[in-house]
Amino acid sequence: MLEIEYKGGNAVVLGTKQATIYVDPKLSVVGLKDLSTKDQIELATEARFALASSAAKLNIEGPGEYGIAKFDIKGIAAQRHLDAETEPNRATMYRVAAHDIRIAVIGNIFEKVSDDQLEELGVIDVLIIPVGGNGYTLDATGAASLTRKIDPKVVIPIHYADPAVKYEVPQDSLEVFVKELGAPVEEMAKYKLKQAGSLPESLTIVTVTRS
Repeated sequence: MLEIEYKGGNAVVLGTKQATIYVDPKLSVVGLKDLSTKDQIELATEARFALASSAAKLNIEGPGEYGIAKFDIKGIAAQRHLDAETEPNRATMYRVAAHDIRIAVIGNIFEKVSDDQLEELGVIDVLIIPVGGNGYTLDATGAASLTRKIDPKVVIPIHYADPAVKYEVPQDSLEVFVKELGAPVEEMAKYKLKQAGSLPESLTIVTVTRS
């Protein structure tokens, strides 16, 4: 069983019986309480979203291949949305495989992802992607375009307008992305997936309530 929770901003929690991954746990950058990663796996799409806790089981903050507690994790270098193409890659996309389920965690990247990057991501079942836009991260159009390129069965949008979250710049509402992608929507408090065989047959937007 894989469970996915949304904590606000870019922060998500991926959990199995064996271990839990905390993605971008430094929520104080958006006015929320940082997540505790003690004895857990910490994964950061950018250095500024990392706690780099010495109490974490493992800190992952960049490209490479990692294996822990039946998670297979691959980090792929990417251009941040805020950076020029001539600047070094400061963001990391991740492919996280748990059992037979393959998840992509994208972060605040520039929408022009190369064929080589897409090949490194490989086949993806669940895509977790920011959609708020306004020059800070992917907007609805860019997120929808990238979603179609990656071609998952489920897309979980994150990093959109939320009155409880203090973003550096205003973010578009979730509804803007939903309208742009035009796929069926399911809403839930926590996304639970037993195995890849229980995925929907066609692309579905799953909105996970911030907890």
